[in-house]
Amino acid sequence: MGALTTLAQSLGLAYAAGINPYATVALLGIADRLGWVSPLPGALSPISNPLIIGLAGTLAVIEFLTTLIPGLASLWETVHTAIRPPAAAALAVLTAWQGDAALILVAGLLGGSLGLATHATKLGLRYTIDTSPEPVSNAVMNIAELGVIATLSYAIWNHPYLTITAAIALLVTLVLAVRLVWRTMRRTFATVFHTAPPAK
Repeated sequence: MGALTTLAQSLGLAYAAGINPYATVALLGIADRLGWVSPLPGALSPISNPLIIGLAGTLAVIEFLTTLIPGLASLWETVHTAIRPPAAAALAVLTAWQGDAALILVAGLLGGSLGLATHATKLGLRYTIDTSPEPVSNAVMNIAELGVIATLSYAIWNHPYLTITAAIALLVTLVLAVRLVWRTMRRTFATVFHTAPPAK
């Protein structure tokens, strides 16, 4: 396996971990046990341990249920700013662990940065969705995230370059969408407050 392929795979996992590291580990561990992605590179083999899958799966379920609650979802996402980027960097490093030192360092740096980018984008989306006081939009968001993670966890091993290219294109699209939504909301609020009659 070439260094570029390993790097692409490490970045794919980092991307997924920036969305939800628990679901990433659980789904990849299950896929490995079913033989869909074997053999995993680097130091990722413990990920298929039933105890690891069980722990990660439990945390993924907790995250899914917690983020169904408006308000609490935003708090959960904010706290995970300190968790997802390091987890993304760690998974990237483990993926590249059998490569040379330079590859491991690059994977860690780029993986952490990509994990931060995907987390920040998700955070912006969550803050936007949380303005709606109902759990349906949160549930749709959760299911969409799991779909992206499941696709990445499988496809990155079979078509690494195509998968990481599509993932980055999706990220750029979402960044632009979040930026547009926030600008629209800011203009709307500014218009409402400027046109509202002064309080008596």
